[in-house]
This record gives sequence, C-alpha cells and structure tokens, in this order.
Amino acid sequence: MAEPVRIVGGGLAGCEAAWQLARRGIEVELFEMRPVRGTEAHTTDRLAELVCSNSFRSAEQTTAIGLLKEEMRRLGSLVIEVADQHRIPAGGSLAVDRDGFAQGMSAAIESLPGVRIRREEVVDLPPGLSIVASGPLTSSALAERLRTFLGQDYLYFYDAIAPIVTADSIDMSRAFRASRYGKGSDDYINCPLDREQYEALVDGVLAAEKVETREFERCVHFEGCLPIEEMARRGRQTLAFGPLKPVGLVDPRTGRRSHAVVQLRQDDRRASLYNMVGFQTKMTYPEQRRVFRRIPGLEHAEFVRLGSLHRNTFIESPRLLEPTLQAKVRPDLFLAGQLVGVEGYLESAAAGYLAGLNAARLAVGRSAIVPPATTTLGALVRYVSEEGRSDFQPMNANYGLFPPLPGKRLKGREKRLALAARALEDLDPFAREAQSDVKKAA
Repeated sequence: MAEPVRIVGGGLAGCEAAWQLARRGIEVELFEMRPVRGTEAHTTDRLAELVCSNSFRSAEQTTAIGLLKEEMRRLGSLVIEVADQHRIPAGGSLAVDRDGFAQGMSAAIESLPGVRIRREEVVDLPPGLSIVASGPLTSSALAERLRTFLGQDYLYFYDAIAPIVTADSIDMSRAFRASRYGKGSDDYINCPLDREQYEALVDGVLAAEKVETREFERCVHFEGCLPIEEMARRGRQTLAFGPLKPVGLVDPRTGRRSHAVVQLRQDDRRASLYNMVGFQTKMTYPEQRRVFRRIPGLEHAEFVRLGSLHRNTFIESPRLLEPTLQAKVRPDLFLAGQLVGVEGYLESAAAGYLAGLNAARLAVGRSAIVPPATTTLGALVRYVSEEGRSDFQPMNANYGLFPPLPGKRLKGREKRLALAARALEDLDPFAREAQSDVKKAA
C-alpha cells in the first residue's frame, strides 16, 4: 500500500491541500502542532483558524483577489466553499464569521475518509511525498531544519493584528453605519473625526509606548499590513489617506465628509464583535486602550482582543521553488501557503490547492502542472518561482502581476475586467485537466 502524503500545518494552505488530495483518493497524514504547542497569535486548536482579519477582501472581479475567488470556486476549493457558507455582511468584500469558519473547516477535514490528523509538532522534514505548509508562524525547530536543508537564510517581516471591540460598547450617537460609496447595506460602523480629533489621535499613536522588537530579529513590515504607528511615523496625513480615508463616506448627521473616519467591520455572524479596520499595532495593551478610546464613539469600547505583533516567516522562493511549488533540491517535497511568500488568506489557500493537486498527480505517476500565468493563481505562482528577483518580499494578488493584454490599450476598470475575462477563459482547460482525477466530492 502506498505511503500517505504527509502535510505539515493545519492552516488554510494545509487544509486545502488535504482536501484536494482526499478528493483524488490519496491518503493523507495532516500534522498540526496545536494544542501541543501554541503560537504567538492562535487562540484555539481549530484547523484554519483566522488569526488576523476576518475578511477575505474584495469579492469584485475588478480586483485580482475577487477574481481569485471565482477561480478557486471553479477549481473546487474547500476554503472558498466554507467561506461562502459563513459569509457575513461586509459591503463589497467577503468577510466571514471567524469561529464559524474555523469550525466548518475543522469539521470538513475531520470527516474526510483517508485523512488522519496528528496533533504533534514536526521538527524535521517528513520522508516521502510531503507538503510543508507550516505558515508564517513556523516553529523555530522546523524553521531551522528548513533553513539548513534549503541552504538559504530566511527573510522575516512582522505582521500585526488589529483590535476587536464589542458592538454594544460602541456609542452609536457618535458613530454611523455606512459602506464606502454605498456598496453593501451599511455594513460598517464609522467613527468620524474632525481635524482636531484626528491630530490628537496621531499624536497619541506616535507617543504611545510600543512593544520592543527582539534584537536578533530584523524588523521588516509587509507594506499591506503596516502597524498604524509605522504609517503615522511616515507623515501626519498618511492615515487620512490610508485606513482612515473619509472618501465615499458622508456623515448623515451633517451631510458632509469628515476629515477622517475610523471604520469597524463586523467580525462574527451575530454582529456582536467589530474589528478596527487597519488598526494593526505593536502598542502595548494599556496604551491601546488609552489611545483608541479617544476615538469618537469608542470612549467606552470593550476590547475582546487587542492588537499584537508576531513574526512571519517566508523563504526566498524564487531561488528555491519550481513553478509547480516543488523544492528544486527535492522534487517530492512541496512548499505552500504564506511560507512561500504569498500574502493573504486566499492566496495562501491557493498555494495549498496547487501543492495538493500536484502532490496527488505525483502520487499516481502523473506529471505536475502549472496554471496559466494569465490567471490570478498562475500570476502568483510565477511571482514566487521566477528567478532573478532581488529583495524578494511577500505579495498579495494584484493585476500588476498579470501579463499585459496583447494589442489593447485599455485602462482602469475596463482593463481589469478584460484581464478577468481572459483569466477565466484561460482557466477552463487547466481546470478540466486539474479535475480529471477527482474521484468524487469529498
């Protein structure tokens, strides 16, 4: 009997890979170290726990992440299926009930025939056909083993988590409900700030005591998830043009746009919890309570989770990976998820999808395949595997990664929609080949 494919990591990528293997009749051993060993960010032992935002970002195909959602649906992704099942209001974005999503993912994987979940820490690379999807919080022992095996030093950046407050502690006499540009059904709670209030907030953020970075770790922030104090340090109006931008939001009490707006996004299905959008931070806990309660509407905010900072780990993938996500020095070893330098929930799951698909193909003697570069999945894979990149950094899905449209000089929305149409057309033959060995729905 053939050895099972071993997967290290029960996050989004690892679960997606396990699902794809099981759908193709391949046995799996899925290793997840929680609760035997915790991390700096996880709070439960559930598979696919979301430790940062509860948003999978835009659902519209005018964005590459919105297009990736459609690609993943057509490819039979478990992550997008469960996300759709646990969707909560978020305007033009796909946000999920955090607990419901993790419960749904855990139940789906635990019920798969042929998948054995092992709750133990892996400190060495598994033998045989394997997938390492241990994520940005890879344990130090496994990280050191990978570093030695791959012959490359790791790069580090820090990821910051935003606070969550209870809905009933928000003063709605000072806040208002609305979605930017009227998209959705007033899904966000908005706390408007005039110029004086905004300046006071910036002063508080800059002066607040911060958590110290350990000396032996190099602090490189991913641009898509900068701590709020880092943004404020770059200029006093940076926040007003960033997460606190007021465009598309009119205060119904004044009929005018405020100088800045703090948005809060629903974080659970019952709408009892709200996430402070863009307020990831490394301020100390007491300072967060003090500074953030200066925001109009949050004077009496009850924080159920405060912001925190943790190290994310990723490899220098362009030197180490084939576009199939196989390690160049060991073809039976796949790497996937945020460990390979894709940034974001769905991007991580997409890498897990491709690793699981190709591991399944190798298990039955078939060749690994690569998605078209004109698709979001293919563009991400090309980014993390194309040699010659200097100063490699993690990347979200974006249309800047796509090959240009031949002979067309489109701009803006029209160009993005044309790129999306081409992607879905080119995805079809890849999807047919990818689905050709699916035994039945898992």
